Amino acid sequence: MEQVGLDIGVQEQTSVEAEEPEADVAIDSLADDETIDYITGKKVKLKGNEAVRQRIARALFHEYGISVDDMERDFPIQINIDGRRKVTKKADIAIFAPGTDHTLPNLRRVVICKPEPKAGRTVTKIRTFAQAQKDIEELQTLLGTESTPLLQYGMWTNGLDIFYLYKEPNRFGARFDELAYWPKADEEIGSATVASVARLRRGEADMLRLAFRRCHNYIHGNEGMSKDAAFWQFLYLLFAKMYDERVSRQYNRPPRFYLLPSEASSEEGRKAIEKRILDLFDDVKDEYSFFNAGDLITLSPRALAFIVAELAPYDLSGTDMDVKGVAYQELVGTNLRGDRGQYFTPSGAVELVVKILDPKPGEKVLDPACGTGGFLRETLRHMLNKWRAEEHTEGLPDTEAQLIDHQARLAKYAEECLFGADFDRTLVRATTMSIMTFTGAEGNVYHMDSLAFPDGHFPDVAEARKTIPVPNSIDVLMTNPPFGTDIKIEEEHILAKYRDGVARSWTRDKETGELQPGGKELTGVSPEQLFVQRAVQWVKPGGRIGIVLPNGLLSNPGPSDEAIRRWILDHCWILASVELPVETFVVEANVNILTTLLFLKKKTDKERMAAARGAQPDYPVFMAVAEKVGFDRRGNKVLKRHPNGKAVVEEHIERERIRIGGKDVVRTFVRKREVIDNDLPLIAEAYHRFRQKHPEPGI
Repeated sequence: MEQVGLDIGVQEQTSVEAEEPEADVAIDSLADDETIDYITGKKVKLKGNEAVRQRIARALFHEYGISVDDMERDFPIQINIDGRRKVTKKADIAIFAPGTDHTLPNLRRVVICKPEPKAGRTVTKIRTFAQAQKDIEELQTLLGTESTPLLQYGMWTNGLDIFYLYKEPNRFGARFDELAYWPKADEEIGSATVASVARLRRGEADMLRLAFRRCHNYIHGNEGMSKDAAFWQFLYLLFAKMYDERVSRQYNRPPRFYLLPSEASSEEGRKAIEKRILDLFDDVKDEYSFFNAGDLITLSPRALAFIVAELAPYDLSGTDMDVKGVAYQELVGTNLRGDRGQYFTPSGAVELVVKILDPKPGEKVLDPACGTGGFLRETLRHMLNKWRAEEHTEGLPDTEAQLIDHQARLAKYAEECLFGADFDRTLVRATTMSIMTFTGAEGNVYHMDSLAFPDGHFPDVAEARKTIPVPNSIDVLMTNPPFGTDIKIEEEHILAKYRDGVARSWTRDKETGELQPGGKELTGVSPEQLFVQRAVQWVKPGGRIGIVLPNGLLSNPGPSDEAIRRWILDHCWILASVELPVETFVVEANVNILTTLLFLKKKTDKERMAAARGAQPDYPVFMAVAEKVGFDRRGNKVLKRHPNGKAVVEEHIERERIRIGGKDVVRTFVRKREVIDNDLPLIAEAYHRFRQKHPEPGI
């Protein structure tokens, strides 16, 4: 086999005319303590509250539909002190009436940003309005000035706590009402009704991730639950929210996952919220078979009100899968990770595997050790991106019509083509609920032991025999199996299935050094070795495999490892090998091990016979070594840098569909941003360029 190395070419950069705001063309690099301001497009220092301000500014545009033309940073406002003297305070972000001059009479909303608190060793409790009274008073002072009669809305945040106020002028000055959330750009809080929650906002990655984290932290810290229990309580409520959105759209019913402005602050209102949510969750359990009578929401009315306030404003069904995936995976990775991270495959590796294998419509996809379902979710996202490319809407949120169409197509694909399995029932439930969150369909995630299949005592074995029998039923298999010598498979009823392949004992002839069968049967085999054979058995001839393996299996000189490599070469074409740096799994999975992504294509019987006769043609293999994955061992971002050490900055085109003046408007922006030093996306591109020159071997 000819080995062809990685050749990552320089990509051509394209640009389009921007409507607003244009990037500062003079910026081509950034120091470590600098960023590009989302509002002005100019360099600013990343100190104090700046990181929080940048996240909020982006969310104001993406989630609330507020144009950056209507924002200004550090806007001065004169405040009367004791009715005698005036002082000037600044709003970290000021928001003005659309299309108007940035003057006090046109000021409509203000934001106060504070530095994000440093994470401690204990869980961070989420503060209530009463506990943050001093901070709330600072916001009231900024809202209450006489020079801004039409200023109504205020936000105070430190990146973890977020408080909203509404100013209601009266003859004594003003009354300040606590809000659970802000209205969107073209709405008024006074119009909030049950029906109005249909005008939800689509999530932006940082803010949705923050909302998920705040919900989990509230349950864990304020309700005193363990992290695992808090995760499941949150997941029940997230699922109730998604179910409510679906049935509301499908049957044109008023939603039940909502709260009115007055409800969160009164005991009577919180009880009303509790009744709606518990009744809703009863319907959820009746609808879906993977819930049972023991699944109960046990949170206090106050906690339910908090979480409903966080999630209710979002249109989760309409939020982009990338955004939901980032938020969901962070929560899953934190709470369902095994002791050695064995359930969790880092997102960069998952995305690379799916891009290289490139599942096609109608192909059956299986992960036989699915864990938290990363490969399955990424496959769904991959299909969605294919459809968007066909529709020429890449980079844009779905329209309402696209949303309905894509949701239906994803559900059909999940039901007909997407399969997963795991022997941990908790992970099977979590993955099933994850697929439901993205598609509205349960998919096919089986509670079973994939190595023992088609035998085994787990409850889903019988159904799996019908849909994904062994052998030769799967088109694309991708997996990150558990591996390690400390978790060997020793059950003879399992090993017997692999005695004709990888579970054989091997030694070397002392004179020739050639492999020869050992005299004793193996009593234990590492699971990743068995999963190699099981993967090859499961796919059809011509089927494609992507599997995460420890480097030792592919490079150790011992007879057992060499025998497995020979078995692979006998049964498969080698499509690609991508070696990953240790950082890949250290940060996201807490596993300190060197791994390789191995990509295979199963040979037909004729191809195996030809190889045995020496008639197999030579073919090139794509090989790459990833040195950078975008972060270091501590999880810090790794940026591309100029020779002077400053971060490289590149133009980035953003297209957004936002609502302005009651109409959906598509806008295109050219912004500048830092370049993450990550080889994995470039490797995927290089692989497909390689395949244009060198088609896959075999049928």
